[in-house]
Amino acid sequence: MPVATPEQYAEMLDTAKAKGFAFPAFNVSSSQTINAVLQGLTEAGSDGIIQVTTGGADYFAGHTVKNRAAGAIAFAKFATEVAKNYPITVALHTDHCPKNALDSFVLPLIAASEEEVKAGRNPLFQSHMWDGSAVPLDENLDIAQDMIKRTRAINAILEVEIGVVGGEEDGVSHDINEHLYTTLDDAIATVEALGLGDQGRYMAALTFGNVHGVYKPGNVKLKPELLKEIQDGLAAKYGTAAKPLDLVFHGGSGSTDAEIAEAVANGVIKMNIDTDTQYAFTRSIADYMLKNYDSVFKIDGEVGNKKIYDPRAWGKVAESALAARVGESTRQLGSAGNAIR
Repeated sequence: MPVATPEQYAEMLDTAKAKGFAFPAFNVSSSQTINAVLQGLTEAGSDGIIQVTTGGADYFAGHTVKNRAAGAIAFAKFATEVAKNYPITVALHTDHCPKNALDSFVLPLIAASEEEVKAGRNPLFQSHMWDGSAVPLDENLDIAQDMIKRTRAINAILEVEIGVVGGEEDGVSHDINEHLYTTLDDAIATVEALGLGDQGRYMAALTFGNVHGVYKPGNVKLKPELLKEIQDGLAAKYGTAAKPLDLVFHGGSGSTDAEIAEAVANGVIKMNIDTDTQYAFTRSIADYMLKNYDSVFKIDGEVGNKKIYDPRAWGKVAESALAARVGESTRQLGSAGNAIR
């Protein structure tokens, strides 16, 4: 199916919230990983979100070029075309964009979508993330207020990070300390600045001990119950229905099934997946190369086996391995079997 229209994306998120599941959002960096995500979602009967970071966009543009806006547009156009071949719906999203990357990443992409919308077409991306976790909250929200005006005008959704995710992803790095936990006061400040949908739709990545990268269960103290405390506090203060915020789960590698389930129950409708799919992809290639050592290397004057070292041969193995991990994510989050079309 074609990439989701803004209306279909809203339907996806509304359905997830109403039914109590979350969509996996997969970071990609190549046509192979895009195809692998589409394969995995299709096999699971799940819709989903495909997203790109600044580093991923740099790589799409060509690793010696590093024109991330051009790379992100190339990603969006490729994904939009190939998604037509699959019977599920996907939305396109730009992940972590810190302040120093706004002018080279998200703002040019919003401008490109503004031109698309003026021409009567849909925006290139259905949502964009502004990562203000490295600046004071007041500045974070000031920038978010400016951005939500523009995302609302193109019928796209803004994602904001309120709090700090520890660890490192694509050059955005934070210590692991007490700042990993968003407070109710932080959430109230967010609502005061951005409203509850009246100024434009947004998703909030509240932090509850999240850390990017690789860690074993128990090494990081996740507190998914904090999300319920914040949602309940906001509902009481503003007189809304339960779970007024659409929440995003960042830094979930190593999380237990119980922690993920509790976060989803407390309003998470989008969970980012990156480290685990990277490993699934690369691990399968390493296994393939080791098992086919004599075929992929020309040893002792031999010629190897072209059918084995053809990048399409091991590429298909890697894509299927990543697709399997995609399916696992959809089952963990409850989106498997819940495609809207």
